[in-house]
Amino acid sequence: MVIYFATSNEHKFKEANEILSAKGISVEHFNFKHNEIRSDSLEEIAMEAVDTTFAQLKKPVFVEDTGLFIDALNGFPGTYSAWALKKIGSDGILKLLKSASNRAATFKTCIAFANGKITKTFLGECKGAIATKKRGKSGFGYDPIFTPKGYKKTFAEDLEIKVKVSHRFAALQKLTEFLKA
Repeated sequence: MVIYFATSNEHKFKEANEILSAKGISVEHFNFKHNEIRSDSLEEIAMEAVDTTFAQLKKPVFVEDTGLFIDALNGFPGTYSAWALKKIGSDGILKLLKSASNRAATFKTCIAFANGKITKTFLGECKGAIATKKRGKSGFGYDPIFTPKGYKKTFAEDLEIKVKVSHRFAALQKLTEFLKA
């Protein structure tokens, strides 16, 4: 089975391709530029994007939307994570949390899949905390400042941890189970 992953983020494609190909699912990259809707719901954003993508591609396709929800910032940056990363970066997030004692955060991913017969979403999350400084050189985005619950290293310090426990991995597992059923 071949499915398409519509994303303009090469890092996300590479990560998803590694996970899905290990499960016997062939993934093709559809470089999709899209004016994402603004919403506080990852699911709403992903559903709108997959509907738009399927209308263009007419082949089985999935999209994903991811957000970093930080407790001390009332869930910010949440669905605005990519925008916040471009505007203030990880350093800006660390500044916002400089005096925060509660550093709890949750990464959430919503994958939306469409094949012309069904449109379905798959949610994944990873609880953890925001580090006090950037650590590690691997990964992308907020990986240098996010430490998953039960671990001492950030995603950027140990990509093997990310592959095992990340929000994207959890959502892709659910997509895989659906596709194989």
